[in-house]
Amino acid sequence: MGFLRMRRRGALAVAGLLGCAALTGCAAGDESSIVGKKTLVAGVRPDLPGLGWRRPDGRFEGLDVDVARYLAERMGKGVRFVPALAADRERLLHERRIDLALTFWVEPEWQLRLAFAGPYYLSYQDILVRAGERDVRGVRDLKGRDLCAVTGAGAAEQVIKERQVAAVPVPARNYDECMAMLQDGRVDAITTNDTILAGLKTRRPGKFKLVNARFGERRTGIGMRRGDPDGCEALNKAITRMYQDGTMIRLMDKWFGTSGLDLSGVAVPQFEGCE
Repeated sequence: MGFLRMRRRGALAVAGLLGCAALTGCAAGDESSIVGKKTLVAGVRPDLPGLGWRRPDGRFEGLDVDVARYLAERMGKGVRFVPALAADRERLLHERRIDLALTFWVEPEWQLRLAFAGPYYLSYQDILVRAGERDVRGVRDLKGRDLCAVTGAGAAEQVIKERQVAAVPVPARNYDECMAMLQDGRVDAITTNDTILAGLKTRRPGKFKLVNARFGERRTGIGMRRGDPDGCEALNKAITRMYQDGTMIRLMDKWFGTSGLDLSGVAVPQFEGCE
């Protein structure tokens, strides 16, 4: 793949990350902060090919898995993965069954209850339809259409509430259910991050297509429990290094280089800041 241009949207706020002299230097030994833990438990989606996917042998693979491994290594820690569906991830964080939840949109509603490191990548919302669909070219064409709505994901709600498009939400537990419903005609479209849709499309070549509507820039962060600014800053420092050393570019190419997703520019996200 050609050179991926890195577009900076504001400073990376490296100076703001100097609250910890070193990634493992704050709250050492304090289990209330992830900085004090030897092994981080990362909740990843098991149903998103290319991002988070649980193989038949139980192992996890995808961009989020590689990102979590990189960040843990930069922090001098091990990492263990557990499945975290969209509907379960907030509960798993509050129950302390996971320390981090990846593939989590940074939205005001969730920021009231959770903290977020990052964002660690930027994407756009897009639409996936059956390969023969000709009438859905953009988000406005979803008016009156049955739209798959994964519980806890928020993507369908963004179309209906934020974009004020009167689509008809059809609930689903995960994107596997969405794909089955799209294939057999129970829904007309799926909408979410373009990276998620690209991964789903890749597993079923020739049956579906991306509309390339590219609306609503989405900041994908790492969900955490509130009250851990040291841990958040340590993660942000590791995310900064992930872009500086070219790792994020390589990982995006690894997982989406053949998907048809436009990777001509990888945007460096501007951090939200920690508590």
